[in-house]
Amino acid sequence: MSGANGSFLTGFVLLGFSDHPRLEAALFVFVLFFYLLTLLGNLAILAVSRLDPRLHTPMYFFLSNLSLLDLCFASSLAPQTLVNLRGPAKTISYGGCVVQLYVSLALGSTECVLLAVMALDRYVAVCRPLHYVVIMSPRVCQRLASASWLSGLANSLIHATLTLRLPLCGQRRLDHFICEVPALLKLACVDTTVNEAVLFVVSVLFLVIPPALILISYGLITRAVLRVRSAEARHKAFGTCSSHLTVVVIFYGTVIYMYLQPSDSSAQDQGKFVSLFYTTVTPTLNPLIYTLRNKDVKGALRRRLSGSPC
Repeated sequence: MSGANGSFLTGFVLLGFSDHPRLEAALFVFVLFFYLLTLLGNLAILAVSRLDPRLHTPMYFFLSNLSLLDLCFASSLAPQTLVNLRGPAKTISYGGCVVQLYVSLALGSTECVLLAVMALDRYVAVCRPLHYVVIMSPRVCQRLASASWLSGLANSLIHATLTLRLPLCGQRRLDHFICEVPALLKLACVDTTVNEAVLFVVSVLFLVIPPALILISYGLITRAVLRVRSAEARHKAFGTCSSHLTVVVIFYGTVIYMYLQPSDSSAQDQGKFVSLFYTTVTPTLNPLIYTLRNKDVKGALRRRLSGSPC
């Protein structure tokens, strides 16, 4: 990490939305509002998934992991964003940048894999219902969740470490509102071909392969559901899977745009707003989508709020 030179002592200036000073007050309210919703929604999902015995199933086990991911991911970015939007001092210490980079990269990568695992769970539930309890046993679910978390951690350790070792030659002005790999690569004063190659490989591993597996899973699910004669059963199956598919589209759509956008300045400016949506709104939408479109979760919330065990 010594390659950061003077930035190790002075930290970074996060330019963020300095080009839009009139928007910063509105963006502060926007980020604060959605951060509070993220805390409330994901804590509610975690609470009902743990307290209601009806939700002690593989689907809600993975949903709890997703809520924990979103809760930690938003908390790793939103407080610093709020501080920088509040006043003219838009800085982050070098240590704070390092922690933010490692944590957000690990959590974001983990979510990429976890969403694919959740698609696998839905595939087994719809296409192999008689063997579902055996295939998705508690031990298997725990191993799949652990593999998701460990893959995100491994990606973060490798990718962030390679980025932080680059010499910055005293450059401290980061053209973003968070510390992320593409923005840090632009500050490097040496050839970043190796880092860009690693970024490409990581993008394929986490942004191409999991969505491809999800599409295959849902293609098989759709074929299986269309064979079901009962309209009620088809509606239930599609309803269960549509919530997950909605989360997948929103998550991967914003992330792929962030990492595959062109390098011109106008696209970078748009990329900041897309990043703001991805880091602020997406963690809020996940619990809302699963709550509003899921009768089991809504029923569990009503039972908890009313104090009724039935």
